[in-house]
Amino acid sequence: MKVKKAVLPAAGLGTRFLPATKSMPKEMLPIIDTPVIQYVVEEAIASGIEDIIIITGRGKRAIEDYFDDSPELEMHLAKKHQTDMLKLVRDISSLVDIHYIRQKEPNGLGDAVLRAEKHIGNEPFAVLLGDDIIVNDKPCTAQLIENFEKYGRSTIAVEEVPYEKLSSYGIIKGKPLDDSLYVLEDIVEKPSPEAAPSNIGAIGRYVFTPEIFDCIKEAGAGVGSEIQLTDGIRLLNRSQMIYACRFKGKRFDTGDRLGYVKSIVDFALKNENLRDDVLEYLREIMAVEKAPAENKEQK
Repeated sequence: MKVKKAVLPAAGLGTRFLPATKSMPKEMLPIIDTPVIQYVVEEAIASGIEDIIIITGRGKRAIEDYFDDSPELEMHLAKKHQTDMLKLVRDISSLVDIHYIRQKEPNGLGDAVLRAEKHIGNEPFAVLLGDDIIVNDKPCTAQLIENFEKYGRSTIAVEEVPYEKLSSYGIIKGKPLDDSLYVLEDIVEKPSPEAAPSNIGAIGRYVFTPEIFDCIKEAGAGVGSEIQLTDGIRLLNRSQMIYACRFKGKRFDTGDRLGYVKSIVDFALKNENLRDDVLEYLREIMAVEKAPAENKEQK
């Protein structure tokens, strides 16, 4: 079966970005002038997804408003003859069919995915987390879908994780099939670095068969007394082979403050209207930082 539906969990509280996220969804934090979640939606569309379910929570209305029509703004732009901006605004509201399901309280990623069960039905589907922006000519989700269509099995995206961050990821034990593909043997949610089965971690892109829903229910609460998607994957792996794909592309973890800053700098340097000015500013900063160090060495 073709993968035409995707679930975007966006119900987290975003506590790492307080106080900004007290009144603003973390998924709406801008990378210059475009919110993070738009990059994720665009990746889904570029991967052939036709139907998107966004799992929201309390205080996330801004996401729904963003992808909705904006008659007052469109009328204002039309009167000002700002046709380029008008087209941009209208394009956002016509990207794809988007549905919203409320997760009443943050109860783990597994629970968020479970909210979409009735809408997904008995079809395979993708999951894209809003924290991750992945840049590549072939979208990360498209790479997973390609593997799914080849093997007919759930596939998760993975990459190497720094030792000090192993306890923040689901870490896999896998049997290598080639340079970029593993057969999943086990996955452990947020292990201590000493107990981690490898340095290969699952990141925010997945393609699942619908059996994952029953596995999430059976697994119940896990780390942090929340329903973890990782536990559901472990159970699914007992009855179905699962693949782990080392995707091609550059990932920005915008859920991390440093990762968020890096993403802004990177995207600014790729913007032809900003690149030269940003480079000049960075050189100025580096010169100022370098001078005290050189003076200290001379003394």
